[in-house]
Amino acid sequence: MPVHELTYLCLANATSVMLKAPDNQVAGHQARNGNLGPLIDDSGRFYKPLQGDERGSKEVAFYTSFSSNTKVPDHIARFFPKFHGTQLLEASDGSGMLPHLVLQDLTFGRVNPSIADIKIGAMTWAPQAPEDYIQKCMKKDRETTSLVFGFRLSGMQVFESKESGFWRPEGRRKIQTLSLDCMKLYLKKFVSSNTSKMSLDLKPDCAFASTVYGGSNGILSQLLELKAWFEDQTIYHFYSCSILMMFEKELALTGKNPRPEIRLVDFAHVYEGNGIIDHNFLGGLCSLIKFTSEILTTPEESYGDGLMTGDARTSHTYSENKNGRV
Repeated sequence: MPVHELTYLCLANATSVMLKAPDNQVAGHQARNGNLGPLIDDSGRFYKPLQGDERGSKEVAFYTSFSSNTKVPDHIARFFPKFHGTQLLEASDGSGMLPHLVLQDLTFGRVNPSIADIKIGAMTWAPQAPEDYIQKCMKKDRETTSLVFGFRLSGMQVFESKESGFWRPEGRRKIQTLSLDCMKLYLKKFVSSNTSKMSLDLKPDCAFASTVYGGSNGILSQLLELKAWFEDQTIYHFYSCSILMMFEKELALTGKNPRPEIRLVDFAHVYEGNGIIDHNFLGGLCSLIKFTSEILTTPEESYGDGLMTGDARTSHTYSENKNGRV
């Protein structure tokens, strides 16, 4: 039976738990309208269906390794979802019992969170991947901002008000192919107060930039903390992994701490580092840090619109490696 709004599903251990499609998912496959996607319960757990090929087993292997790896410091482990093993449960598309990763629900306890899902890396494929998969990813990386900026925006929701709810950009393809100016615009809109229907012809005021991006516990500080680890860590190489940026605008409007946080998600393409720094992820992370810091230092900078331009490609494109691949 497909999951539409709310239903009881039976777990393999014969206990019943109430599951539903996540309200705050901004990217990826969604468990709505009879589709296969992740589910959540009311206790703060997130159930992600395992992909049937090696990607599913690789993601389980990563979480198992990472959660028990004593070389990962606690201040870095906090950026990753907590892992609670795997569980068989009825799939959201009604296809039967499927294995699911049981993870921490990263938005649990948050009220109307604004969220941006940003896929990190100029290349979203690993050199060890099958050739057909590499070609597929290379095509998308070149057609989106991954190659240009070292990251791409996969999804976003920004809370407007209780009356109008959330603004979400129309068309996933459009936000993945933003120009330099438009990428800055979206990152500014993310922390602006003048977001009525998020009209892109309305200059963002960046009213919450200092409390969300800035400060000792802001998003920029957390990104820099993560960067310091990636400058040294050679345990893992992360491909097609995303950073979630989150905060609560309603708290910011009342002068309270908006609880800005970053979290890393999606680990179906993690490989052993073999003593080599993950320059692909580190480069994309540095690029995102640059964008974020510029919003803090020059919030009044002009912006435009449209898709990627030749100028943007010239100034931000990453170099090709020795094999002629990005």
